[in-house]
Amino acid sequence: MMACLSTPWLFAEEEKNPLPVDTLATGDKFTNIILFEDFTWKFLDLGKPVFDEEKMYEGWNTSSIHAFKEVPLEDLPDQAVVPLADSLVQACVPITNKVRSRYSFRRVREHRGTDIALSTGDSIRSAFDGVVRVKEMTRNTGGYGNLLVVRHPNGLETYYGHLSRFLVDTGEIVKAGEVIGLGGNTGRSTGPHLHFETRYMGKAFDPERIFDFEQGTVRDSVLVLKKHYFSIYSHYGQTDEESLAASQRIIHTIRSGDTLGALAIKYGTTVSQLCRWNGITSKTTLRIGRRLIVR
Repeated sequence: MMACLSTPWLFAEEEKNPLPVDTLATGDKFTNIILFEDFTWKFLDLGKPVFDEEKMYEGWNTSSIHAFKEVPLEDLPDQAVVPLADSLVQACVPITNKVRSRYSFRRVREHRGTDIALSTGDSIRSAFDGVVRVKEMTRNTGGYGNLLVVRHPNGLETYYGHLSRFLVDTGEIVKAGEVIGLGGNTGRSTGPHLHFETRYMGKAFDPERIFDFEQGTVRDSVLVLKKHYFSIYSHYGQTDEESLAASQRIIHTIRSGDTLGALAIKYGTTVSQLCRWNGITSKTTLRIGRRLIVR
């Protein structure tokens, strides 16, 4: 169920009405001019999104990549209902292509988004109607590369990283499906791709709960967003029971002198269980800074 922008057009309802022959852009991207065969014209409203500004601009900050830093996870509701695609809300997959890397703990770093393959210069589209909160160049984003963050009236923010070019500006209103940038390879990147994040009240969750990037579809009209989804170990495809259990894992960061045997004793488990949880063997070198599931 995918809802992207389409180009509006006017059709003559009766033969006596003049036929449209061309459209012209204006200084307002939400308004075009229609030219008719009888040399008359009229404005065409392309539908500028209208928001509840008090709710939309809560905690608004254009200089900080992540919003709502002061809100702890404990203060979020146990679940939130997020509209995705219906008669009032439109959604669009930012780019349709193969997923290169998923929302997960990757080596010694949390990967809080989904990486989608692309070629440099490919069009990147806004996932929903919204307002651009952040537009930052590589030097200010700590690995995201050229980054756009768009806030949406359904309570989400979406992140678009490693762009080669911006096509919108901070504070600009955008529509679902509007091309907001071009894909690239800027920042901490091993090849051209889009790093895409979805966040609610500043907390990231798996974007594949919303989009099937390889099919180019929206998974449902509504997302029931549960608090345990914000765990890096909770991802699309798990049952709620599996997600909850994953979110309750205890993680240990390896320090000098740590061994699997000592960790097993400390956390009341076994070496073989530690190996199964972490996909390692008893001979794996425990590098300082690595994180292991220990319970």
